[in-house]
Amino acid sequence: METNPRILLVDDEPAITGNLAPLLGRAGFEVAVAADGEEALLKIASFAPALIILDVMMPKLDGREVLRRLRRADNWTPVILLTQVGDSSERAMALQEGADDYLNKPFDPYELVARLRAVLRRASPGRPPLAAAQRLASGDLMLDRQSKRAHVSGKEVNLTPKALALLEYLITHPDELLTRDRLLDAVWGWGYPAGTRTVDTRVAELRRVLGDDATDPDYIETVPGQGYRFVGQVESAP
Repeated sequence: METNPRILLVDDEPAITGNLAPLLGRAGFEVAVAADGEEALLKIASFAPALIILDVMMPKLDGREVLRRLRRADNWTPVILLTQVGDSSERAMALQEGADDYLNKPFDPYELVARLRAVLRRASPGRPPLAAAQRLASGDLMLDRQSKRAHVSGKEVNLTPKALALLEYLITHPDELLTRDRLLDAVWGWGYPAGTRTVDTRVAELRRVLGDDATDPDYIETVPGQGYRFVGQVESAP
């Protein structure tokens, strides 16, 4: 008999765990709760969750350190970070350390459930998440995240820094509907004086440079009235 996926919810705010744990239960998950990083490590060992929702700012042991310890131990249980950090470079660093996704506080609980389901769909048990890979490939497209270079059919293509950052976010969230607001927040960060048309402009740049047809895309699909989805199959590259 199929069992409900196990979720470990780690947060030191009782108002969050008290409201979120029942909601996750109603959404079809088996939920355990921990109030700090040390308790989280103990429950990870005993509860064996399919995914961990991990607050960053906590007593005893913060969420980033819990994440580092898991990854150093070669534990690749998917992790979604809950953070109050609005700077895109800080959040990108967390992803490179092995987080699968992050969500800014305060957040919509139903957005968290949607992100959780998306992470579980793309997770490969026992393997690092796409967000932690240095090189990613999709068809003829290769993205080297360390050198900040993209290649199509072996030839390097020139992208503006924001277009490259947008491509990186899209390709690490394949087959997931990404709204313009979410992309704006993830790539440009809080408080950046730009509207959602800025996202459309950079998507148009990506399509032009990558040779992607908007009507029959290999990479970036437009979801009318909502946002974009990366439709190419993505895998880590050596």
